[in-house]
Amino acid sequence: MRICEMFRSIQGEGTTIGMVTYFVRTVGCNLRCGWCDTSFSYDGGYELSVPEIMEFAKDEKNVCVTGGEPMLQNDMIDLLDALLLSDKRIVLETNGSVDLSNVPASRDLKISMDMKCPSSGMSDRMLLSNLRYLKRTDQLKFVIADDRDLEYATSFIKENELVCNVVFSPMGGIEIRSLAETVIKSNLNVRVLPQLHKVIWGDERSV
Repeated sequence: MRICEMFRSIQGEGTTIGMVTYFVRTVGCNLRCGWCDTSFSYDGGYELSVPEIMEFAKDEKNVCVTGGEPMLQNDMIDLLDALLLSDKRIVLETNGSVDLSNVPASRDLKISMDMKCPSSGMSDRMLLSNLRYLKRTDQLKFVIADDRDLEYATSFIKENELVCNVVFSPMGGIEIRSLAETVIKSNLNVRVLPQLHKVIWGDERSV
């Protein structure tokens, strides 16, 4: 498996925001979002086997598998299975364009799936069939850059029967007031969240 970096930090996004988490970031992504803040993971990295990753993560309780796009890795399901067998709580962060049908169904595995808005330039690449695999404890995340994105996200959640949590996050992760005020006025049933790691450490990659 091609790994970009592994580190312990604070989960900065979604419904597990603020929790101490061990991050396993894989190399490679099939999308090129206009505002991507993890382009350093597109290539490079180093090879690690599933047992080697498990050795690094053996003392961790919360593990976030992210990218890039982790579902592009051939051994990803083996890694998820191994993490589950070790009684870890997992967040799988995926960009929404890769099939999720073989992701293990477990209460200890939370899928955090993106739904790319127009500003990303990738909204036509979403695999909508993945919505059927999202359970109540999972989350669908929209990064909102402008009014067009907000209209797109609002229409999407109204037109699709979603059982999962829905998260709106501002592009850049920090300037959140305008988005929050708009969501309040619209009375949308979504969470408005910053990227907490950027609030704490700015653009630093890890601590």
